[in-house]
Amino acid sequence: MIDLPESGGTGALAAALRAGHFAATAEIGPPRGANAEVVRRKAALLAGHVDAANITDNPSGFIRLSSLAGCVIAQAGGVEAVVQLTCRDRNRIALQSDLIGAGALGIPNVLLLTGDHPRFGDHPDAKPVFDLDGVQLTWTARELRDEGRLLSGRELTARPRWLIGAVENPFAPPREFRARRLGKKVAVGAQFVQTQFVFDVAGFADWMKQVRDLGLHERCGILAGVGPLRSLRALQHVSNDVPGVYVPDDVGRRLRAVPEDRIADAGVDLCVETIQQIREIPGVAGVHVMAFGYERGIPEILERAGVGPRTRVSAVAGRGDEHAR
Repeated sequence: MIDLPESGGTGALAAALRAGHFAATAEIGPPRGANAEVVRRKAALLAGHVDAANITDNPSGFIRLSSLAGCVIAQAGGVEAVVQLTCRDRNRIALQSDLIGAGALGIPNVLLLTGDHPRFGDHPDAKPVFDLDGVQLTWTARELRDEGRLLSGRELTARPRWLIGAVENPFAPPREFRARRLGKKVAVGAQFVQTQFVFDVAGFADWMKQVRDLGLHERCGILAGVGPLRSLRALQHVSNDVPGVYVPDDVGRRLRAVPEDRIADAGVDLCVETIQQIREIPGVAGVHVMAFGYERGIPEILERAGVGPRTRVSAVAGRGDEHAR
């Protein structure tokens, strides 16, 4: 069980974490266009298989349908949403306005990130904002929710009640400081964290030991990031182009050893095995499945790993109710 205040987190994800159930979240990649049906279709695939689904916020600086709009569509389709907000594109005025808006729209979870620089996206000449960073935005969200106060000091007329999330990368250098960096986010208000991809389970277990030594797992739900490498191109991209991701040599050898028409299946098998191994690590509260463009495969991955399907826990207390999987 995670010690979460009743003031924040009224959805299924918060209830699962409070009850000590192994949680599952996933990502829905929004379209590059004004097509609600894309999000609606992906949400239908995930309904009943995850506790909540993130709608990404212009990932890597590539423009997509907004996270806030995607969340509204996804929740209408029966999937609890996690709105993502990056500091890259908004100053503190816009960030606070969007946070309040998410609360007013009934989106029960927020994930707050500093964000990648625009030079990595499809508008490399765009002016970056970074008025706040991820830690400062997390503190801001807690102030809005728990104190009902803007950064200006003015009071809100009604407080939002979302669960506050952050991100962490256990493998980014210097590794020995990553658990303490997470501690800063927990101290300012993070209640759950989704990590970067985990392919090195042993290395992740070492990081989790540091997290447990600091007692962070008792205050924050640690959701390990996982995903299937379904091609050698995907393997190369994740290994070389995604900052802070470490892919052990044996993972690459395993995928290269199978026939080309079996690589996709081998990548899914590896993801399933990774989830099963991660479940055995003390202090891990769940997994976050990232399978951009392959959302249809997420239910199978979770079910094969023994993490689904699922039934909603009481969103009010999250205690004593059955959470089938």
